[in-house]
Amino acid sequence: MMTRAQLHQQNLNKIFYPDSVAIVGANKVAGTVPCDILMNILKADFNGIVFPVSPKEKFIAGVKAYKYVVDIQDEVDLAILVFPSSVCHMALEQCGQKGIKSAIIISAGFKEVGNDGVVLENQLKEIAARYDMSFIGPNCLGVINTDPRSKINASFARRMPDEGSIAFLSQSGALCTAVLDYAYAKHIGFSKFISFGNKADISEIDLLYYLKDDPKTKVILMYLEEVTDGLALMEAAEKIITENRKPILILKAGRTSAGASAAASHTGSLAGSDEICDAAFKQAGIIRCENIEEMFNKAIAFAYQPIPKNNRVAIITNAGGPGVLTTDAVVRQGLQLAKLSDETTAVLKKNLPKTANTNNPVDVIGDARADRYNIAMSAAFKDDNVDGVFVILTPQSMTDIDLIAREVAKVSSHYDKPVFTSFMGEADVAVGIDVLQRNKIPHYILPESMAIAFSTVYNFSQISDHRAFNPIDIEETARDKANRILDSAISAGQKYLTENEATQILKFYELPVIENALAQSADEAVSLAVRFGFPIVMKVMSKDIIHKFDVGGVVLNIQSEQEARNAYMKIVDNVRRKLPSAKIDGVLVRKMIPTGEEVILGAKRDPSFGSVVMFGLGGIFVEVFKDVAFRIPPIGESVAKSMVESIKGYPLLSGARGNNPRDIAGIVQCIRRLSQLVTDCSQIRELDINPLIVLDEGKGVFIADAKIML
Repeated sequence: MMTRAQLHQQNLNKIFYPDSVAIVGANKVAGTVPCDILMNILKADFNGIVFPVSPKEKFIAGVKAYKYVVDIQDEVDLAILVFPSSVCHMALEQCGQKGIKSAIIISAGFKEVGNDGVVLENQLKEIAARYDMSFIGPNCLGVINTDPRSKINASFARRMPDEGSIAFLSQSGALCTAVLDYAYAKHIGFSKFISFGNKADISEIDLLYYLKDDPKTKVILMYLEEVTDGLALMEAAEKIITENRKPILILKAGRTSAGASAAASHTGSLAGSDEICDAAFKQAGIIRCENIEEMFNKAIAFAYQPIPKNNRVAIITNAGGPGVLTTDAVVRQGLQLAKLSDETTAVLKKNLPKTANTNNPVDVIGDARADRYNIAMSAAFKDDNVDGVFVILTPQSMTDIDLIAREVAKVSSHYDKPVFTSFMGEADVAVGIDVLQRNKIPHYILPESMAIAFSTVYNFSQISDHRAFNPIDIEETARDKANRILDSAISAGQKYLTENEATQILKFYELPVIENALAQSADEAVSLAVRFGFPIVMKVMSKDIIHKFDVGGVVLNIQSEQEARNAYMKIVDNVRRKLPSAKIDGVLVRKMIPTGEEVILGAKRDPSFGSVVMFGLGGIFVEVFKDVAFRIPPIGESVAKSMVESIKGYPLLSGARGNNPRDIAGIVQCIRRLSQLVTDCSQIRELDINPLIVLDEGKGVFIADAKIML
């Protein structure tokens, strides 16, 4: 039996490539949504049959109308519902009876308006499931497919966009109209344009899988207001990116978090929903954008130009200042300024004025016309040391802007290397920019934007399939024991595990805890101290105490039997004075860990992405600088290593300024084991290992303290 996800993939084809469409709720009142959708379909030269369904009209725009959808005698592939929300379920029921399997529900007034709308939306979902139907919406703008095989504008957008290779998905219908207008002004075309609204049935995940194999789509753009199933989004993105090499660019709303509740751990306080989104997107290879302009700056670079083979760029300009600015931007983005070959330099010296700069950036001088740009571009494209060309123009009185733009398009068409342009200014260069955009040459208002776009495309080309994951080998009995401790603590009403319980669980997962034992008398504490060997540490154990230092419940660097005896009595006395109501279970005794670099490991449960693991340097770095990295389990070797290397303080671990490198391999293994632990044990809400002491390379890592919140 087909799953809903499989059914959606089958039915989506009839949404984008229907042979027949019924507009259910059509009317002839110009300027209304039902009428505009019908007219948009007719004006777009849809390659199929249109059936208006209207209880009141016999003909609309010269097309025969039907009172009910079940009155249509022919087969119908797609229904577009524009009735009021109160009767939408009745219309969808009739579509099901008619045998229609695909629908777009434009109507608003569902989940977005509150509880009554939720009830109506649930009715739609129930009907769709009963008839094996799939629908996009409700509360959406509609769907556009520019492919000449279909040419359907099933939306109430103002115009049909040009054909292109960029697909755009949006949760917001209003944003769709703004994007269409923005793209129209810049001659940017689309393969598919989809407003999915409340995603009551077909979700963005279903749409991503459809676009994965869509031959008309090279680049996928998405606007999201919420991430409902983060793990499914990551899985879909990883498949699209690594298997089909299609970039996914996401504009995600909600970067700020107003009124967030106080978190109970370092991890909880640092891992806000936006930080987790950022980490998850990067981990999956998704490119996150700040605004529409940035999204399309990068999208056209992917859609219009070849992928660069390396990151060496040549800059051609008619003004020195912009050339220097672009050089700075190239370096900032981690790109290289190409070293031009002797042959290229010779060609430039021979054919450009003596005052021209024939090194990179190549300055063809302010009075340059199209011929000089031709010489410089051709030489740069032919040079094996050049992987991409940046063309900059500032408008002088003698600059033939239109001809230079045409020359850029003509010359670049002969080479399999990308060209990016920046015709600087606005009014004077507008005609040249229009030529570039019509010829699918990426144009950027600022040279810095060129460098960012080129860097994004190049870095995307370097993404490898890192999804290979070998689970940590944990004994089934250890997993069961850990879950029993957690379940027992929850049954007892505990909010936190005691340190002794937390240590046991970490030990089951072979995380590096130091041997320890619980003493319930001073004599027992002395005996354990002698057994473990000095120096030692003692800590109070109590389900009623979370922050042991605050109540004088910790003594460090105990060097003798007498100090051990005194420490035990001091801890018990401190706790009884400062927190007399606390039940003391005993005092934990363990060997003191040698001095090393302090780092923090943590984990928390996120509603969208499930388990999230955190790593960072300890002390001031986590408290003040918040220099941390997040990843979503399961975490393999390469992802764990990249997590460690991504923090700003990594040089302190790798041996900066003559210091010994620390045991990074030990940290990587801890991250992997912690990832496995929180994947296996869903009872854990937050977990902190703070600090994890990291010794020199090959000498190990050790957990100094751990806290587990249930």
